[in-house]
Amino acid sequence: MNEEQSIGRVLEDIPGDVQWVIVADNGSTDDTAHAARERGARVVSEPRRGYGYACLAGIANLPTGAEIVVFMDGDYSDYPTELLDLVSAMVEQEADLVVGSRVLGQREKGSLTPQQRFGNWLSTRLIRLLYGFSYTDLGPFRAIRADALRRLNMQDRTYGWTVEMQVKALQHQMKVVEVPVRYRKRIGKSKVSGTISGSVKAGAKILWTIGKLAVKKPKIED
Repeated sequence: MNEEQSIGRVLEDIPGDVQWVIVADNGSTDDTAHAARERGARVVSEPRRGYGYACLAGIANLPTGAEIVVFMDGDYSDYPTELLDLVSAMVEQEADLVVGSRVLGQREKGSLTPQQRFGNWLSTRLIRLLYGFSYTDLGPFRAIRADALRRLNMQDRTYGWTVEMQVKALQHQMKVVEVPVRYRKRIGKSKVSGTISGSVKAGAKILWTIGKLAVKKPKIED
């Protein structure tokens, strides 16, 4: 949403090995969609605001034959070239889900706010207590096999998207690995961590999602 200044740089840095690129325009009021189309991306519109809404719109438009799906933000905080590291780890370790960990990787000073660091710490420890798996991050940069993504039946429309995927992957007993990724200050102001209200809402939704999934486990059809 409103990533006109950054989306072009993200797309230009995506490795040429990638077959399809989808940009979910989450109700932008600037020229984000135009900038993405100019660089060859397929743009899908999802005017309902919310991170999960945008990701679900992208999933709904996946081309037939897609085997691995990679999610990343459009604010240029991730390093798109490291997409190959995520996919390589998936293939070499026969993983279903690979999470790019900003905690394990190199971070530009100030790229992760104190509230993000605390939220990661609290959420990942709750997951470890409930499922015995030690995530280090709820990073948005991740790769997942398309068949695994379908089995997860993702539902969250807003801030709980990333943690829903990570918790459900454990509930489905999928193989999950983390790889270090670099992280830098985003271009422009964050709609979530850049505000106190956004941080509080995101934190509350993430914790609520962990609790909800722990109480009401999804139906597994593996």
